[in-house]
Amino acid sequence: MIEIKPRTSERERAVLIGIVNRWQDEEKSAEYLDELEFLADTAGADSIKRFTQKLDTPHPKTFLGTGKMEEIQSYIKSEDIDVAIFDDELTPSQLKSIEQMFKCKVLDRTNLILDIFAARAETSYARTQVELAQYEYLLPRLTRMWTHLERQKGGIGMRGPGETQIETDRRIIQQKISLLKKKLEKIDKQMATQRGNRGSLVRVALVGYTNVGKSTLMNRMAKSEVLAENKLFATLDTTVRKVVIGNLPFLLSDTVGFIRKLPTQLVESFKSTLDEVREADVLLHVVDISHSNFMEHIESVNKTIGEIDGQEKPTIMVFNKIDLYKHEEPEVIDPEEDLEERYFTIDDWKRTWMAKMDGNAVFISAEKKQNMDALRESIYRIVSGIHAERFPFENFLY
Repeated sequence: MIEIKPRTSERERAVLIGIVNRWQDEEKSAEYLDELEFLADTAGADSIKRFTQKLDTPHPKTFLGTGKMEEIQSYIKSEDIDVAIFDDELTPSQLKSIEQMFKCKVLDRTNLILDIFAARAETSYARTQVELAQYEYLLPRLTRMWTHLERQKGGIGMRGPGETQIETDRRIIQQKISLLKKKLEKIDKQMATQRGNRGSLVRVALVGYTNVGKSTLMNRMAKSEVLAENKLFATLDTTVRKVVIGNLPFLLSDTVGFIRKLPTQLVESFKSTLDEVREADVLLHVVDISHSNFMEHIESVNKTIGEIDGQEKPTIMVFNKIDLYKHEEPEVIDPEEDLEERYFTIDDWKRTWMAKMDGNAVFISAEKKQNMDALRESIYRIVSGIHAERFPFENFLY
């Protein structure tokens, strides 16, 4: 339930807009808008109100129906709203029509995610990746914007005979995209060399939906200081640390979190970051077990892993945040037992269907350091097997 918040000088006021259709019922639509609200909060906006409408397909010009759009327009004007955020990607014509109607800033989910990435990119490499994704998103939407990008290039001598402002801007953006791609190709080669220089150590990659606790787990495993906070996309750059379990060294990498409807521009521009997943020997798929929709999160991550040919790798399902888990309907009910106490033991977790996923599942709390030894044992078992195949003549005590 969204609570009306007073205006502050720093944060913008936003309304969230989504649809209900045959693919997403009201419950799922509410779940998606919860995530959109979290995205908006991460970007620096307070979500004031939500609007949804039942539609088989979005309206080609205004996304929602005329009556609902007029209702939103009236609310935006009366409540001094700064930005309207749509949960789905809008077409260039929809963006243009909606902005003219609302007379405020209009963002879709893709634009919002790109904005968060831009704000959180710290290294030159991450900033270049985000800039490329932003320009690729912007290019087909130039018709709705009044830009003067030629000033960045000096203006004089850049405009052809009879060339319109839009054509000039489009050409400048295409040039920028070309330059950024060349820059990324150069960095990609450097990063590939760095990966090659790491030797033949077994490589383990942390993957998972955004904000599931990968960076916290990285800190626990590697005794490192990777940024970990309750914000979406806290990690954009891949972090690699050497970890030793028992007498066995391996490389552990923390990667950018996945999300439902991850913009295609970001998937492409963050290709090298995802290469850490593609080239890993083992995947630790971290899941926030306390999230009500964790199964869809698993599916979203598996889909992206499949797109980069990583689905055949040995994978350990790491169900994190067991300390925050709330089970409303246990699979086995014993009326003589206290359910709250019963369903927070590791033995009970081992009896759930989740424990049988691919034969490799561990239940932990990285924050509370619960059951971390079991995770280390699972990693050790798989990594030692790969290490033995790679170095058959080395005498490690397994």
